[in-house]
Amino acid sequence: MSEAIRVVIVDDHQVVIDGFMARLEMEPDISVIGTASNGVEAVELVKSLEPDVTLMDISMPIMNGIDATNMIKESLPDAKVLMLTMHNNREYIMKVMQSGAVGYMLKEISSEKMVQAIKTVNQGSTYFCEKVTQTLFTQPVTPSQTLSNPLSRREEAVLKLVAEGASSKKIANLLNISYRTVETHRQNIKHKLDIHSTAELAKYAVMQGIVD
Repeated sequence: MSEAIRVVIVDDHQVVIDGFMARLEMEPDISVIGTASNGVEAVELVKSLEPDVTLMDISMPIMNGIDATNMIKESLPDAKVLMLTMHNNREYIMKVMQSGAVGYMLKEISSEKMVQAIKTVNQGSTYFCEKVTQTLFTQPVTPSQTLSNPLSRREEAVLKLVAEGASSKKIANLLNISYRTVETHRQNIKHKLDIHSTAELAKYAVMQGIVD
């Protein structure tokens, strides 16, 4: 049996934390290893415990979840932060994507979907609940967003697999190249596009028609 997914919960309302913990404790393959009530606490806790997945609220005192995620990603680039919030507007979603979070869920999400989201991002994919996806992709794509694509064909192939949630190791196997080469391609892609999170890369790939 594989090890349980280690989760940290960050929210400024204890009743929310208690509710999440009660639900997640029902899952044999998920273990809540710590909680925090603001962004400052969250940064220190995640650096200390290095959880597999962090459930992060956005609106909190002292430091909000977006700033906390930025700081966490600076120290732990591979950290997986899943945003959980009441806000479903494009501005918030874009800020979350730019922070490096790998998912965005509304607090009204069902407990089953929350468990699914944790497992999905732990496996290296991104997760956006249905309402957030509709908000993000219902606006029409402008011509300027689709005409210029600076990526090479190999970079496009790597980006397609990244957007589909494949890890660098899996991409290396699929494309028959080394892990280091995949990482170099990923860095080049981010540099060319000025994009610094997997969620943003996935959005770009969809907008360019690289993935369906």
